Amino acid sequence: MASSSPTRKQLLESAQALCSAFAAKADVDTLLSHFSSTHQISAFEHGLPVLAPFLGRPFLRRTGDNSVASYFELLRKYLTFDDMAFRGWVVDADACKVSVKGSAKFTWTEGVGKGESWEEEFVYMLDFDQNAKVTDCEVWADSGAAYLARRGELKQVTEGKDNRDEDQSDTQTLVGKD
Repeated sequence: MASSSPTRKQLLESAQALCSAFAAKADVDTLLSHFSSTHQISAFEHGLPVLAPFLGRPFLRRTGDNSVASYFELLRKYLTFDDMAFRGWVVDADACKVSVKGSAKFTWTEGVGKGESWEEEFVYMLDFDQNAKVTDCEVWADSGAAYLARRGELKQVTEGKDNRDEDQSDTQTLVGKD
């Protein structure tokens, strides 16, 4: 029986289309159009959930609470970005996966951290169905920068005004304690 898996070219084109739409700040419906309609879909951005509302929890389904749509809506609520670019595409046609490195300047848009910005590099890993539509989107990004920006502390830390010693001597080591 012949496999109906997408080709390397189809996977790459689909991944590039989603990333281009995201970089162009497309609306949520446009972003969702790049996701499968035949499989359960998910988005997961790695990090501790206490650091930012969009981190560390799975967003499942197309719509509703804790859905992929709500993930994109949370990103829009808390972040803006400029100069997003993607490079270093890695396609595994056998596994139907594409990984890519991205970069952008992000700005927190809510609360005490409103206006705090940082340059960041991040990684997407995208899984695809037999139609070269995204089923799962995993993101690895700088959750520490997002957390500090959210608290309004990023600028003082990055400019060295956090009153901590450079050697981080305030860090405790718990090695060899019985």
